[in-house]
Amino acid sequence: MISLQRDVVIIGTGTAGMTAYRSALAHTSSVLAIEGGPYGTTCARVGCMPSKLLIAAAEAAHSAVEAHRFGVHIAPPRIDGAQVMQRVRDERDRFVGFVTEAVDKWPAEHRLQGHARFVAPGALQIDDHTRVEAGRIVIATGSTPDISPAWRQTLGERLIVNDDVFDWQTLPASVAVVGTGVIGLELAQALHRLGVRVRVYGRSGRVGPLTDPVLQALSAQIFAAELPMTLGVELTVARDGEQVLVTTPAGTERFDYLLAATGRTPNVKTLGLEHAGLPLGANGVPIADGNTGQIGNSPVFLAGDASDQHMLLHEAADAGRIAGDNAGRYPDVRVRPRRAPLAVVFSDPQIMLAGASYTQLLHQGLAFQTGQVSFEDQGRSRVMLKNRGALRVYAECGSGRFLGAEMIGPAAEHLGHLLAWSAQRGDTVQQMLDSPFYHPVIEEGLRSALRELQRALHMGPPPVERCLDCGPGA
Repeated sequence: MISLQRDVVIIGTGTAGMTAYRSALAHTSSVLAIEGGPYGTTCARVGCMPSKLLIAAAEAAHSAVEAHRFGVHIAPPRIDGAQVMQRVRDERDRFVGFVTEAVDKWPAEHRLQGHARFVAPGALQIDDHTRVEAGRIVIATGSTPDISPAWRQTLGERLIVNDDVFDWQTLPASVAVVGTGVIGLELAQALHRLGVRVRVYGRSGRVGPLTDPVLQALSAQIFAAELPMTLGVELTVARDGEQVLVTTPAGTERFDYLLAATGRTPNVKTLGLEHAGLPLGANGVPIADGNTGQIGNSPVFLAGDASDQHMLLHEAADAGRIAGDNAGRYPDVRVRPRRAPLAVVFSDPQIMLAGASYTQLLHQGLAFQTGQVSFEDQGRSRVMLKNRGALRVYAECGSGRFLGAEMIGPAAEHLGHLLAWSAQRGDTVQQMLDSPFYHPVIEEGLRSALRELQRALHMGPPPVERCLDCGPGA
């Protein structure tokens, strides 16, 4: 048994763990990063990057299918599933390579392979080969798909998660997608557009992460027009040879696979947290301060998906930076306010939430007003035949301070950034309207929504209908 002592120990080398490592190094060279699985972040290996590669292929196929709407007639596309998946795997491996190369450059004494578990406060056992005494610890163990053990037992290898999709050698003929969140929606639409027979199942009628009731209804309507969906039902599954049978009150349908996109759960169950002396929530996850990463008053910090909060790469990176910095400087723990929330779904149309969501504003009890624009008649959106969806923006009554927005529509990934920046700066609606808007661009739709919002706040004149070049005050 090897015994080690380190100032800072980081459990996990995903996005949060890697940034925590770099931040801790600014304070001490006595750092150890422990990894129980392969190096490479969830984003690069099985998350945001490979999914966008699949979505990019789907968009190319869809553009060819829809070209006739512009008067451009081409032969129906032939989708080579093996070639699609080869590119996904090749580019995925390239992105993962960047991560593993970065870790490989860390000093050997800073890296340790194995599964860590607490055996006492400040003491970790790594498999059966090493015991580590740590002055401070950062838990950055990430998350894994949350799937039913009963389904796994019933369906075996016919039950898959998003991790499995990106190792396919070719595209299957059919997939049942259970879950209407970000992962389920993105993958279901991409597979559908690549010629895979898909049906999406959901226990509720909600499609995507939008919280505004107006946009929730619109989202369900838009995606149901393209994707076969069975929503608001309970389902049962069975296996018949090499196929999955999914049964609902509407009947039974057969598929090659069932893709479970039913959420993710923090990887904390095997950490031996009962020996760590840490405050735990009802879900077994340590209770940490989001602005410091600190768990209670202990020298243990929590970062990334393991916190069961915002499971997004940029949020994990921020949390890792905060936790690593505070672990390195402990006991001089410092508050670092988080950036404005921003979330994007790379569906078509795209979905985004920036700043405070509609539901968050209701829970906060703030008095706020709403402005809205539909993209059905928005100029640039119609030019590109991307005229589906709507944007809703929120601002505080009295001050006119912009609070947040939700959207389903074209270029949401870009509008989301502009709006998150405004929310973080504390811009007023008038300040946003005083900014330049080019013509013709999709951002003019945002200006229309802001004008309606300004009027709802009783801080501006009635918006001019179908105005193309009105000044900011109009």
